[in-house]
Amino acid sequence: MESEQKKKQDVIIIGGGPIGLACAIEAKKAGLRYVVIEKGCLVNSLYNYPHNMSFFSTSDRLEIGGVPFISNNAKPTRPEALEYYRRVCSSWQLDVRLYEPVQAVAKEEHGDFRITTSKAAYTSKAVILALGFYDLPYLLNVEGEDLPKVKHYYDEPHPYFAQKVAVIGAANSAVDVALETWRKGADVTMIVRNPAIGDNVKYWARPDIENRIKEGSIKAYFSSSVKIITPQTIEVETPQGIVSLENDFVLAMTGYQPPFDFMKAAGVKFRQDEAHTPVYDPETMESNVPGLFLAGVVVGGLQTNKWFIENSRVHAEQIISHLKKIR
Repeated sequence: MESEQKKKQDVIIIGGGPIGLACAIEAKKAGLRYVVIEKGCLVNSLYNYPHNMSFFSTSDRLEIGGVPFISNNAKPTRPEALEYYRRVCSSWQLDVRLYEPVQAVAKEEHGDFRITTSKAAYTSKAVILALGFYDLPYLLNVEGEDLPKVKHYYDEPHPYFAQKVAVIGAANSAVDVALETWRKGADVTMIVRNPAIGDNVKYWARPDIENRIKEGSIKAYFSSSVKIITPQTIEVETPQGIVSLENDFVLAMTGYQPPFDFMKAAGVKFRQDEAHTPVYDPETMESNVPGLFLAGVVVGGLQTNKWFIENSRVHAEQIISHLKKIR
């Protein structure tokens, strides 16, 4: 008897985040054979968010599959979101293969796709890339970035109590990290490439960080960049020249990018624009490769603040509706 993994699927969904799960729900509703393949844990990107993070969106805008999302406050927390998406997966009995990194997506001569993972090989009529972007941080590309004290992910403030912490960046994540670590007893200095705090910082956080900087509680170097990181210091290029700062930890909140190399290897082409936007049909979400679809934040290329759970849930309906028509 043919093994389960070798049976041809109607659609393989790569990525077990909220949008990947939304695609699976729509596929199941449509009676399509599907499998979700995820390299990490369920909703892996959300799992890697800071422990105390709250979402910008209200819980109703994060719902998928008709499963109610009830949170204690208007803006749900990371633990509430993890619990919610576990419940969605269980309620719909979704076929999700976790901790199974996809190694290659190749279109064969007869038109089907072959998906090779760390554990198996699958064939499918169609593939959906719902990859997210939280796994590839923008690097500083400076000497010393590989030191243990340099971190591109932030979890909680406790380890930084009574430590000299440099926070790199001026967007929401950097502002949140600077404020939270300072409030838990860290000596915080922000290194900001631009001349001011980012324009898109949450309206309730902006006056907080600006006042902390103004009063000197949090130090800040604007129009500046880190040049060298040593075990004891960081060297910062400022408009006034190079400054050497004593330092215990560097929290590089410089943002993240989609897995462009993986997408290119699958055949996806990109527009020659600043955002490095992938080529796709906005009505069907099909890429330039017939049968290969894009869903969620990867659609925006480098514009990772353009697509969120609440405005890309519809991608699942668009894709599955198209697959039903050509089935």
